[in-house]
Amino acid sequence: MSRVGRKPVPVPAGVNIEISGPLVRVSGPNGELQQAIHPDLHIVVDNDEVIVTRPSDRREHRAQHGLARSLINNMVVGVSDGFTKSLEIQGTGYRAELDAQTLVLRVGFSHLVRIDPPEGITFEVEGQIVHVRGADKQVVGQQAAEIRAVRPPEPYKGKGIRYRGEWVRRKQGKGAIA
Repeated sequence: MSRVGRKPVPVPAGVNIEISGPLVRVSGPNGELQQAIHPDLHIVVDNDEVIVTRPSDRREHRAQHGLARSLINNMVVGVSDGFTKSLEIQGTGYRAELDAQTLVLRVGFSHLVRIDPPEGITFEVEGQIVHVRGADKQVVGQQAAEIRAVRPPEPYKGKGIRYRGEWVRRKQGKGAIA
């Protein structure tokens, strides 16, 4: 049996879970999220836990079991605590700033790059670090990836936008040949 799927999802105080057919709706202090779960799986809210069980050991049910539990857990964590992805901007003259809620990037182009946040996402800028915050883990990760794609780190000087803590493999360049 799936180790991930067997584990119950703890539900903190202030989080409400509704199950209507295959649709699971989770609401809390940071908003409301909903996700369609495979209709064969059984989801039960018991006390302060959500338990996901599968009807059989068929390959499809085993595959969906752990996935469904992880999706529900991510929704519960998202509406209670939220998710954050941090990006570092490195390079001479590279910087980020907020214009109302729009993120404005100056990353070596002849123009400014403006990124509007999707619904439920907020940007915060601290010097050379941009924080992407929101309740939906997938949307936070996608938005961070789109910001990084504006100017990914290059391997010679390391300039660009990278995830916080990301290690960029550096190349020597042509001056190292002797």
